[in-house]
Amino acid sequence: MKTRRENHPHNKRKVSADVAKCTRELVAVETDGAPGCVHIYIVRLLTITDYMPEYTIEIEGAGKRYAEHVAVSNLSLRVPKGAVYGLLGPNGAGKTTTIRMMLNIIAPDEGTIRILGRRADDPGITDRIGYLPEERGLYRKMQVRRVLRFLAELKGVSPKEAERRIDGWLERFDLKTSEKDWGLSKIDELSRGMQQKVQFIGTLLHDPDVVILDEPFSGLDPINAQALKDTVVDLRQKGKTIIFSTHLMDNAERICDSVCIIARGEKVLDGPIGEIKEAHGQRNVALALGGAPSTAVAQILSDRTLVSRVDDSNRYFEVEMASGANPQDLLAKIVNTGASVNRFEIVQPSLHQIFLEKVGATGIEMGMTGHG
Repeated sequence: MKTRRENHPHNKRKVSADVAKCTRELVAVETDGAPGCVHIYIVRLLTITDYMPEYTIEIEGAGKRYAEHVAVSNLSLRVPKGAVYGLLGPNGAGKTTTIRMMLNIIAPDEGTIRILGRRADDPGITDRIGYLPEERGLYRKMQVRRVLRFLAELKGVSPKEAERRIDGWLERFDLKTSEKDWGLSKIDELSRGMQQKVQFIGTLLHDPDVVILDEPFSGLDPINAQALKDTVVDLRQKGKTIIFSTHLMDNAERICDSVCIIARGEKVLDGPIGEIKEAHGQRNVALALGGAPSTAVAQILSDRTLVSRVDDSNRYFEVEMASGANPQDLLAKIVNTGASVNRFEIVQPSLHQIFLEKVGATGIEMGMTGHG
């Protein structure tokens, strides 16, 4: 709460110019009613969260066509504020087209898109978004620091502040150590993983409210992928909204709060991951064997009266039981083969398994499914 005293001729209430109209609210007025008196009133200075919508991104009936090809059809989704949201699907599903419509790089043929409560084509919204495109692009003959300063200044960051932020991010991603400052090197002197980290830094230098990452894990080794995941978690803790597209279900399942699965340009399902998995039942079994499966085990897992589907990763299996089948019968038969069972657990289906059920296997890379 803050208070201000102002003269009010003719009982008109005025707020001094330094209190922006969009960030104030009159909550009380006190006056003794005497002519020419000083009115005392309370102005509550509103924080940005008072005006932030419940959803960071709202898409209603968006569609995009290229001649006879329908890239996105009647897509509606809502991204909760402060969430990590996965836009998932096989290659060519329409994920990148959807992102480009969000960024107003291309306009939808139909439907509406709103970001932070404003239309996606509002020029003022661009600087509040950080975007890492799937097609990486850096000026290969330029010094790393010069590239990052350029990207920061494009978003209105002062040179002095840009240098401070660049130092912080280079150190965070081990691109500046006591032995070496890779910021003084040219882009083409960096490894591919380093270059991807530089582009990721460029996405975040202007401290955006919304971060959109298109296939961010593509080509990253496990160490760099983990560094990126850790940063996504930190951004979420700071209240940022993160959207990333991927066709790797394991990354999405581990990081995302909510997801939307798109296939052939259409939404298949969306919602919080926990609710999606719960809605798809408890007919799944996580099975881990102590060695390679024998022929006898393989025959049991191919018995469609017992098992309707199996995701085979050699020693690890995600098994969907056939309708009416008893998991205990499956366990007994496997044990009777003499196989060493390290894990047998009734679990919710993985996001990968749900995808296979809803869409099919075309174009999807499994990655890890969470066994073990």
